[in-house]
Amino acid sequence: MFGEDDLIRIHKARGVQVANIILLCFSVVFIRLWYLQIFKGELYHKFSLQNRLRKEIIRAPRGMIFDRTGELLVDNIPRFDAILTRQFLSDKEKTLNRLSDILSMDTAKIKKIIKKKSFQAKYRPIIIKKNISLKEVARIETENAFLPGVSVDTFISREYVDKEIGAHLLGYISEISQTQLPKYRKRDKIDYKLGDFIGQFGIEEQMDKSIRGKNGFEYVEVDALGRKKKFINTDDLFQGEKNVKPTPGDNLKLTIDRDMQLAGFNALKEKTGSVVAIDIASGQILTMVSTPAFDPSQFSRGLTTEYWNSLINNEENPLRDRNIQEHFSPGSTFKPFTAIAALEEGLIDPNTKIRCHGSFKFGRRVYRSWKKYGTEKVNVVDALMQSCNIFFYKVATELDIDILAKYANMFGFGERTGIKLPREVSGLIPTKQWKVKRNGEPWQQGETLSCSIGQSYVLVSTLQLANAFAAIASKGKLYKPYVVKEIVDNSGNVLKENKPELIREIQLKEKTWDAVRKGLYKVVNAPKGTGWWRRGSGNQMAGKSGTSQVIRARTAEQLYSKCADMEYKYRHHGVFVAFAPYDNPKIAVAALVEHGCGGSSAAAPVVEKVVSTYMKKYLPDEQKEFAKTEKQQFLKFIRKRNAARKKQEEARVESNDN
Repeated sequence: MFGEDDLIRIHKARGVQVANIILLCFSVVFIRLWYLQIFKGELYHKFSLQNRLRKEIIRAPRGMIFDRTGELLVDNIPRFDAILTRQFLSDKEKTLNRLSDILSMDTAKIKKIIKKKSFQAKYRPIIIKKNISLKEVARIETENAFLPGVSVDTFISREYVDKEIGAHLLGYISEISQTQLPKYRKRDKIDYKLGDFIGQFGIEEQMDKSIRGKNGFEYVEVDALGRKKKFINTDDLFQGEKNVKPTPGDNLKLTIDRDMQLAGFNALKEKTGSVVAIDIASGQILTMVSTPAFDPSQFSRGLTTEYWNSLINNEENPLRDRNIQEHFSPGSTFKPFTAIAALEEGLIDPNTKIRCHGSFKFGRRVYRSWKKYGTEKVNVVDALMQSCNIFFYKVATELDIDILAKYANMFGFGERTGIKLPREVSGLIPTKQWKVKRNGEPWQQGETLSCSIGQSYVLVSTLQLANAFAAIASKGKLYKPYVVKEIVDNSGNVLKENKPELIREIQLKEKTWDAVRKGLYKVVNAPKGTGWWRRGSGNQMAGKSGTSQVIRARTAEQLYSKCADMEYKYRHHGVFVAFAPYDNPKIAVAALVEHGCGGSSAAAPVVEKVVSTYMKKYLPDEQKEFAKTEKQQFLKFIRKRNAARKKQEEARVESNDN
């Protein structure tokens, strides 16, 4: 048994132990408090602030795009999107039903959008509806207390001033896709995120890194449900975290002339085709239009299913740029280059005359002229003027295909022009080696005859044609076409200016240049020329019309049947290429009208409109002088024609009297 003193000692010892335990616990708590409040106090204070802050990305506005005279082509406008952040979504059914009513969307559709994005982190916002109206914006903002996790995001959208006009050249922007993300991150060394918009076509794609700018961000204070309360000046909260303003992208000044774009588009309206105009002395693109087209603003706002289907289901392929992504048989517009090869190789000279009759037999095949009965003997100048097939067929019987290819390649055919636009095709100029490699068969001379008039295997683009005729106009200077004139920052400072780049200078005999250029002049300015009635007033054009066969005419009946009576898809394409003014060439223009039947009837009016717009704007005095001279020449022609008719009538009357 323990005595009283023993019990006191035991209880006293236990009391000391309990006191020590309590003291130890308080010491641990104190040390922990000291660690949290003093030693790590600043860090955890920072974390507590961050828990009530949300970092919001501020997208940088893309650079604007102007034409050569400073007219605005592409602008930026605000767009509003309804977004939802799952991290702050509470009472899901109630919130989604309310949102469904505001946005006039089915709740099931909203749930489907959320499910589709379920793979991404909950703190990442999901776009529920793009490009919402101001009324919808107002309702979301005023009912914000009842819509946890729902907010409005402001996005700087692209606005293309002239809609479809020049859409293929300017291109469009759209949201980066899941498949593009890793590839473009590696290519551009930029940490793209889903939801970022990038250039996907045309100049928007090619110049994306220059005009996209750099995003900024800002902190906003939010409540426990993620609803925005106010903006925060982070400088007052903690070091190292600051709001960053976005850096706008650089602006572009193009070589394009807006007035000429409008003229080209209006001339091609309701047609399927393309037109491109080049400054002869530099390679600057003045006009580039392809139809049918699309509205690039729709891609920036968010495509509707209906609009997208209308584009991809259109048999005319409105998403393809016919100036650089399509090639075709040039028809008679290729004859000047056959003439150059023959003249340079000594097969003919400017005075050589060949009878231009209706047909010509070579081997077992009959080659026919587009004129059923043909004409008298003609030299190379008149053969170009009248577009005599037989002249070039006969010349081609002695012309090696590799020699023809050599001269065609000199003028840029069979290779890309080098214009800095994506997805340009090279076209095709055949050679003996090419055919053996492709078909495993040797070249036949009869195939050279077809190639000599721009048919068979020969394929070109409208851009190549315009550039090649620009080289004829300048007597041999072939420039690389370009469309971006200057890159300018937002203070107006020129960061980069593109200069003309000469690809090569083609050396030909002077008499070759003179003969070919004179022939092209007579095409448009002589009464027997195929482009006589399409020359316009005061343009002083020199050019060449062409018919690109969609299907080969195997019989005379098929060849001479009326094109307009054919089924639309089998009608010939019309091609016309010209440069102006003849005495001092400034501009070269090529146009293609698909299924237009004839170059002079379908494509020449398009070229004439573009050239006329250029002349009126840049050479008004010269155009007036040319118009006066042309009027005098026309009246002289009419008097001469009337006198000839009168003489024929008198002879007929006299014959009847006898």
